[in-house]
Amino acid sequence: MKLRRSMLFVPGDNAAMLSTSFVYKPDSIMFDLEDAVSPREKDAARLMVYQALRHPAYRDVETVVRINELKTEFGLKDLEAAVRGGADIVRLPKTDTAEDIRELEAHITRIEQACGRPVGDTRIMAAIESASGVVNAVAIAAASPRMIAIALAGFDYLVDMHTKRSRDGSEPELFYARAAVLHAARAARIDAFDVAYGDVTNDEGFLVEVNIAKRLGFNGKCKTRDCGGRSPPQADRVAAREAYAPTEAEIAHAYCLNRTRSSPQ
Repeated sequence: MKLRRSMLFVPGDNAAMLSTSFVYKPDSIMFDLEDAVSPREKDAARLMVYQALRHPAYRDVETVVRINELKTEFGLKDLEAAVRGGADIVRLPKTDTAEDIRELEAHITRIEQACGRPVGDTRIMAAIESASGVVNAVAIAAASPRMIAIALAGFDYLVDMHTKRSRDGSEPELFYARAAVLHAARAARIDAFDVAYGDVTNDEGFLVEVNIAKRLGFNGKCKTRDCGGRSPPQADRVAAREAYAPTEAEIAHAYCLNRTRSSPQ
């Protein structure tokens, strides 16, 4: 089972981060061609991400590419670059229905066949960002054998719900969406990722939310990056891994269970 406790978001137009992100050794690296890149930089970012995917330094880390929506002028171009570049996973933003996943899968299959990649080699992660996506989460999670995870994107979801995120940490506005996405993922036997933590300067607050996500059952959580470099990606990786590491009590319990099961009856 692949661990995805820490996922480093890298803006696709940031040449410096593209050339060095592998040194932080996160569980996964997500190259972002969507929200992190302005429209005038989309073409340049796509080319840079393609080149990064082809670099030998990224062969030992799981690579994810967040493309633009397929209905935009950038979506299919992003997908071509991601699949041909060898990305392990494509993240589809604003997934509202299972049909969105099936459409993406058909395009991926076509591109794999055209470029010689084994069909099925490219996996899919869906981002749930609306009320429709939450309601359809079960169907989305089970829409394709390529699916490895669904993620809740809190900002756009809350905009769609005509509300905003609480400042006291209680976040009742996210309760139903978190539960729905998590249950859909568990029913489909795939991973679930909690909403991104947006305060890049608050490492303590990030760790609090990571622990909440773990207790709820999410496989991992990410923190949006400070592209000015004031918040080191290494710190986030360590915080996430420490939060998801088993406690001594959990290790002892697992050891006892293993001995019990292996003992002759």
